[in-house]
Amino acid sequence: MKAKQIRFFSLDENSESKKKSEKSVAKPSPVTGYISSTGKLVFPAKSISQLGLDPSNNQFRVGTQDGKRKIKSLYLIPASEGQEGTFELEQGAKSYAISLPFILQKGGIDYAETKYNFTVKSFDYDDSVTGYELKLNDESPKLPYTGKPRGRKKLNPSAE
Repeated sequence: MKAKQIRFFSLDENSESKKKSEKSVAKPSPVTGYISSTGKLVFPAKSISQLGLDPSNNQFRVGTQDGKRKIKSLYLIPASEGQEGTFELEQGAKSYAISLPFILQKGGIDYAETKYNFTVKSFDYDDSVTGYELKLNDESPKLPYTGKPRGRKKLNPSAE
């Protein structure tokens, strides 16, 4: 007969203190921000602290995926003070912002009419540089489909 794999319990697993400590572990909340009605990428102070960004080093290179017409995500790469083509992170009352109104308009984002939120994920850009991907989500409801109905035709439309 083949020996079965058995996992044995320990005395620690049978105590209540172990169960309580496991439940207290909370998932980290996703890092978010939004696009203001004036075309600024706004990062709340909480998001800046979650990302571990240094507000004193406030220069970023901003980009999007090459070859795409509509912007679905933006990429922020930290840059040094003397580098050309960088955007400045400006401090507000309770947030930090990067002003990009013309870039967002050219990318097909109507920030004046629609509220856009974004989630921030970090990624490795170069050897020692960590970049940030801002994935955009618009809050506008999807328009109902008004085109021609597809599929098989109903045999008995009067039964409905």
